[in-house]
Amino acid sequence: MRQRVSRRVAEFAALLVVAAIAVAVAIRVTPTQTVSLAGQVITVGTTAPDWSLSGPGEVDLFGQSLPTTLQFPGPVRPRLVLSQITINSELTNFVRGASPSGAERTLGSRLADGWTHYFAWETVIAGLGALALLGAVAGWRRLPRRTTIKLLAAGLVMTEAINVGAIIVTASRAPGLLRQVTSLNQLVGSAPPPQVKPRGRPLPAVQAVVMGDSTAAGAGLPPVTGSSQLARACGRSSDSYAQDLAAVNGWRVLNLACNSATIAHGLLGPQARGGRIIPPQIASAQRAQNASVVIVNIGANDLGWSAMVGYCAVAPRCDDKATTAYFQQQLASFSKDYLQLLSQLATLPGHPRVLINRYYNPFGPEQACLRTAGLTPAKLATLTSRLATLNAVLAKGAADFGFASPLPDFSGHQLCTSQPYVQRLNDPAPFHPTALGQLAIALADQAVLRAPQPGGTRPSAGTVG
Repeated sequence: MRQRVSRRVAEFAALLVVAAIAVAVAIRVTPTQTVSLAGQVITVGTTAPDWSLSGPGEVDLFGQSLPTTLQFPGPVRPRLVLSQITINSELTNFVRGASPSGAERTLGSRLADGWTHYFAWETVIAGLGALALLGAVAGWRRLPRRTTIKLLAAGLVMTEAINVGAIIVTASRAPGLLRQVTSLNQLVGSAPPPQVKPRGRPLPAVQAVVMGDSTAAGAGLPPVTGSSQLARACGRSSDSYAQDLAAVNGWRVLNLACNSATIAHGLLGPQARGGRIIPPQIASAQRAQNASVVIVNIGANDLGWSAMVGYCAVAPRCDDKATTAYFQQQLASFSKDYLQLLSQLATLPGHPRVLINRYYNPFGPEQACLRTAGLTPAKLATLTSRLATLNAVLAKGAADFGFASPLPDFSGHQLCTSQPYVQRLNDPAPFHPTALGQLAIALADQAVLRAPQPGGTRPSAGTVG
């Protein structure tokens, strides 16, 4: 009697292990479900189980996993990936939300349907996985046909019971929560910036617009001759790459870039600078309705790059847990703001060609001159890695929206070389491009602008098609 009980317990435990393996594998291998709305495509899957009672889902935005504002019960929660962006009239409402139009009312329903379809597949795959595992065991032990059928039936029932009890019951509340979603902003907890409108008279003669931070402004370089008070407050230079592109192509370029600008305070919102309140750059860009090119440099100030470099210079190390967590937090916040900016650029009048410049690497292999500033090779490796992460987000976001993302090449001309493209530590704007560095950025942009566009032709000199 005791042996029979022990055997039954062992068989039950074995079935339990098989069921757990089948469910875990099914969650991992079940294909994500694709939902489309207003030309935008989102894939719906699950997060990795963490076995807590509840928690946020995830939204993959430009390669960054952001927690959802919604809290979902159970160990498995939705993971949503924005996999395709289509620039159309409904894009802004899809990202920001507005009045409850038909498209916005159905966003949550589409996400809920994708989640339901995902678990329908997961249930089937879990069952098939259990049958495959138990069939292999039965074949290995050469069990009789009748015993094999009983084993398969018992394993299937236990697997689906565990799947329903441990996974699907808790996951069944997710569709109701997802149906509340009306915009992508709502999912990631990003408050949309105020609607911006053109500020000032139209500028029909402008052919290209440059927006961004001190890199685009030309910080530390000579100011534009006869420049306005606003241009001086923003640090705009006659040696900026905007001026280089204007000279090479015969364009009239509107340079709106400003030192210390971020997406929230500079590009999409007003910026306080030099005792002035500067209108949002995007509002000024909207005045150039005939511009065929818009070039943007942004991200370093959003991540607090200068403060990060300064901290690395004085701290024993700058890859500790606290600063790494802070960087990830800033990067997540930037990704949400970047989504707002990209959606606004996509709806500019005339749909100009948009370039999102990535950042040059100012350090390079020669680093001896930086040791006196406390920047050791280990610290510079950390900074270089974080810069590469920022560039990856910039490139992914640009690609998702169909924009280009040039990367200036400063190889052989970094800080400690004989002819640096970067201002030295005792220059007016350390780590910013010199006049030659600005020219290198202009050349990277020019190479992209001269290349044939997909489905288009190579533009002629002085024009951008």
